[in-house]
Amino acid sequence: MKWVLHVFCTRGGMARRKKRSFGGLRKLPSGRWQANYTAPDGLLYKAPRTFAAEDDAIGWLNAERRLIDLDVWTSPAERDRDEQPAPVLTLGEYADRWITHRHLKESTRHLYRRMFEQHIEPTLGTIPLDEVTPERIRVWFADLRDTPGPNKASTGKTRNARVYALLRTILGTAVDDGLIPTNPCRIPRAGRTERAHEIRLLSLSELDALAYAMPDRLRLLVKLGAWCGLRRGELLELRRSDVTEDGSVVRIRRAVVFVKGQPHVGAPKSTAGVRDVAVPPHIRTAVVDHLSEHVGRGKNALLFTSTDGDRLGEWTLRYHFEQAAKKIDRPDLRLHDLRHQGAVLAAQAGATTKELMARLGHSTPNMAMRYQHAAAGRDAQIAARLSELAQGEK
Repeated sequence: MKWVLHVFCTRGGMARRKKRSFGGLRKLPSGRWQANYTAPDGLLYKAPRTFAAEDDAIGWLNAERRLIDLDVWTSPAERDRDEQPAPVLTLGEYADRWITHRHLKESTRHLYRRMFEQHIEPTLGTIPLDEVTPERIRVWFADLRDTPGPNKASTGKTRNARVYALLRTILGTAVDDGLIPTNPCRIPRAGRTERAHEIRLLSLSELDALAYAMPDRLRLLVKLGAWCGLRRGELLELRRSDVTEDGSVVRIRRAVVFVKGQPHVGAPKSTAGVRDVAVPPHIRTAVVDHLSEHVGRGKNALLFTSTDGDRLGEWTLRYHFEQAAKKIDRPDLRLHDLRHQGAVLAAQAGATTKELMARLGHSTPNMAMRYQHAAAGRDAQIAARLSELAQGEK
């Protein structure tokens, strides 16, 4: 390496050569010392500050030369950037990235973002990710439990469990990303949901009455929901081509979800949701009649529409269903209860766990087994009533 010879003038104006093996020194009129050197990139660099003593300036030059000798030298500007503290990543910022980039259906993404913004971000959103501690989680969750649910009489237990489960999942990914050592969500059973709505099964006469309390064009929707166990989004996306001409099979290939009132059509909830469902023989005539009277001729014509033939909206359907439920004196009913009804009816008919999973489109046996247990409970009620009848004959 060629060492650079720098010539400086003394304070008295006399020229003096000072030969250094590396870099140069200059004594300023103030008495302080300035140091510089030519770096491997060919540029001249000055020390970022002046020095009170010559030895201090020499020490700075020696340190720079050592970096060059070790082949680890970088420009002072690069070193300044490297020494800048990394920006603090807050829980809110990380959660926003997680929700944005996670592989989710748009309806689920919208739900998660709303849950986070309403119930997590106000308390924990601005906290640095690595400062979200188990204690902070416990305090936040205790406050969440005291927050009223959607109904005045409710504390929102199901909502709280789902919000907690979302936070636990987000922080679990942060652990996988190496951003935090462990997951601070450690409250036992906090993420488990409890059934907030106790489902009371319809009798068969009530089921018929409910269907006939609906507008003509929507009666079959109730029957398919209850006897085939279809989801709401599956029912609303059924088209003529999804039903065999004799009404014996309904093919589930798509489902619709509504995000901010706008329909989004996609695959069913899971891979298992793509299935063919056999229609019970006693309602097949109703299927054929519905296709003839209420469905357009095109193969892509929707089975269930609004009065003007457009896609049936979720709120319109909910309104008609609630009105029908009130007419049969069952205001406790929800639309999703029809799917539960269909599952229990299938279990009562003797469907195995695997058969229930296939019919309902479940990817795990947990829900199917729950319906089997419900069917067993229903059977016990029937047996008790039979005994009551027997006692009445004596």
